[in-house]
Amino acid sequence: MRPRTIEELVGQQQLRAAGSPLRRLIEGDQSMSLLLWGPPGTGKTTIAAIVSQQTSRRFVEVSAVSAGVKEVRAAIDGARAELVRSGQETVLFVDEVHRFSKAQQDALLPGVENRWVTLIAATTENPFFSVISPLLSRSLLLRLQSLTDDDVAEVIDLALVDERGLAGATGLDDDAREHLVRLAGGDARRALTYLEAAAGAAASNGLDAIDLGVAETAVDQAAVRYDRQGDQHYDVISAFIKSIRGSDPDAALHYLARMIEAGEDPRFIARRLVVHASEDIGLADPTALQAAVAAAQAVQLIGMPEARINLAQATIHLAIAPKSNAVIVGIDAAISDVKAGRIGLVPPHLRDAHYGGAKDLGHGKGYRYPHDEAFGVAEQQYLPDVLADASYYVPTSLGAEAGVKERWERIKRIVRGKG
Repeated sequence: MRPRTIEELVGQQQLRAAGSPLRRLIEGDQSMSLLLWGPPGTGKTTIAAIVSQQTSRRFVEVSAVSAGVKEVRAAIDGARAELVRSGQETVLFVDEVHRFSKAQQDALLPGVENRWVTLIAATTENPFFSVISPLLSRSLLLRLQSLTDDDVAEVIDLALVDERGLAGATGLDDDAREHLVRLAGGDARRALTYLEAAAGAAASNGLDAIDLGVAETAVDQAAVRYDRQGDQHYDVISAFIKSIRGSDPDAALHYLARMIEAGEDPRFIARRLVVHASEDIGLADPTALQAAVAAAQAVQLIGMPEARINLAQATIHLAIAPKSNAVIVGIDAAISDVKAGRIGLVPPHLRDAHYGGAKDLGHGKGYRYPHDEAFGVAEQQYLPDVLADASYYVPTSLGAEAGVKERWERIKRIVRGKG
């Protein structure tokens, strides 16, 4: 079922668009080296094969898992000899190029620099960390995105009817299709593997269609009742956040596992953790936000399934952390006053006094520079008159915020002249 032309390629609309580098390479028959970066099953090997077929180039594949410098040089020497002998160019496809050592990647440079080969290298890891700079600078970097559920469903539907697939011999129920799509996790190759296994199971049972039961049995994984756009989506994420707020890491991990297995977008989970770290923990544990943001960055850098570990670590951290909602209560109270019109003028001594004529207006007059004061705190009014006694941030005595509360109370007495 591997696509034979760029028109048959599913997903990656940004690479298939008119005028895109991939289009120009194929339709213009240009010699250009590519570095394809993306998750498994998104079409990296397929794109290399399409370039070879549609431009009538030889296709030579080298696996970074098993090949060494000797094999790389042999492939380039063979491409050079073929170019001299017949004029035919060669597409050299290097899968998992991040596994190559520096010496092995260096061996690719002569072929790329002299245009003896059209190098197409594929990697699932960030090439800025795993590919040497000379090779990176001589290649056009194309980033592939995970296939959407609709893309994977399209791949499955094509395989059901195509003569290279099941050729219409087996049907597929809607709920079974949804299950296979969800398990594929944006990986077309995995989707086809599961479909083939399910079709074989259906045939063994004398069935002419794959139902949900057959699909579950064939891939040995029960369907998770979860609709990413429906009630389950909102119910499970709600239970997840409330379990963290309630300091139950076991319950939080359960709901996290349900979302992961159902194919929920890990970036959505990470965003909720970042929000929760400030909304329900705040300064009771200042490291909570750092942990949540780090998990969100790990999701982007590493991707699934490995990033499940980072999400789990952040979930546990937030669940067992002391809780405080003082941050959200404070900002919401301040916003409420602003919306109600309690704004007032900025006190004159706080206004900008750097432009000509500002001092004549009294701007900055009487301002006390805190660094010149004892303890680095000056007694003066910062809020507008109408809000002079407002108190938005009310720290709790929980966790690290207990120390913050003690310090804030001392500072407040000095700032507002009550100490």
